[in-house]
Amino acid sequence: MSIAIPPLTTIAIEFADGIAEIRLNRPERSNAMNEAMWQELRTAFDWADATAEVRAAILSGAGRNFCAGIDLAMLAGVAQAVAHRDPARSREALRRLILDLQDCLSTVERCRKPVLAAIQGACIGGAIDLVTCCDMRYATAEVQFSVREIDVGMTADVGTLQRLPRLIPDGVARELAYTGRSVDGAEAQAIGLVNQVYATPEALLDGVRTIARRIAAKSPLAIRGTKEMLNYGRDHSVADGLNYVATWNAAMLMSADLDETLAAMREQRPPRFLD
Repeated sequence: MSIAIPPLTTIAIEFADGIAEIRLNRPERSNAMNEAMWQELRTAFDWADATAEVRAAILSGAGRNFCAGIDLAMLAGVAQAVAHRDPARSREALRRLILDLQDCLSTVERCRKPVLAAIQGACIGGAIDLVTCCDMRYATAEVQFSVREIDVGMTADVGTLQRLPRLIPDGVARELAYTGRSVDGAEAQAIGLVNQVYATPEALLDGVRTIARRIAAKSPLAIRGTKEMLNYGRDHSVADGLNYVATWNAAMLMSADLDETLAAMREQRPPRFLD
C-alpha cells in the first residue's frame, strides 16, 4: 500500500521501511527558513505523527549546509507584516507571529515518533531552535553550530534558549547564546549537543539511517510511550513521571506488541509488529 505524502515546495519527504526522511530543500539558499518552510515543517511533522506506518523520522538538509536559519528577507518583512495604526495591536500581532513560529518547530517535538537530525555544514540561528526539538542529533566533523541571533541584535525566541540548556551544560549554553561563537563537530559531541560525529555527509546519513532502522524494528507502541515519558519526565518531577508512567502502562502494557514479542522470543524469530 502506498503512503500519501503531502506535496510541499521547500521540504522533500521520502518514505521507506518505516522511516520518513524529511529534508529541508532550498539548497541554493543554504536551506534558509522562509515563510513557506516554517509552515511546511509543521505540515511534514504533523503528517509523520499521524501516519501509522512512520516509525521514525530523519531530518536533514539538502546541499552543503543543513540550514542557515531564518531567511533574512522574511525577517526584514516582519515589521510590515504586523503593521497597524495602533501600536498595541501591532505588538499583539508580532507576539502571535512569534507564537506561531514557535509552534511550527514544536511540532517536531510533539511528533510521537523519534526524530533524528542529520546535520552538516552550517546550523545557524533558527536551525539551532529546530534541531533542539529533535530527539537526537548527529553531525559531520566540519559542522558549524552558532546561536547567531545575538549578532543581529535580537533575543532568540523560538526555542533555543529554552531547550539548549536542557541538552548541554547551562554555562556553555549561556556562553554560546551571549557570544554567538561557532562550535564544530568535536566540541558539539564533547558538550553533548550531538551523539556522534561522522567524517563525511555520506557517512552521516548512513549512520543515522542505521540507527533509525533499529528504532523502526522495535514495538511502535512502546517507542511512542517511551518518547512520551521522556518528554514528560524532562518537564516534571520524578514523582510526577513515575505516576504518569504507571497510569500509561495500566492502559498500554497489555498489548498485541507484548504478545508478539513473547511469541517471537519463543519461536526465535524477529518480531513483526502492527503499525
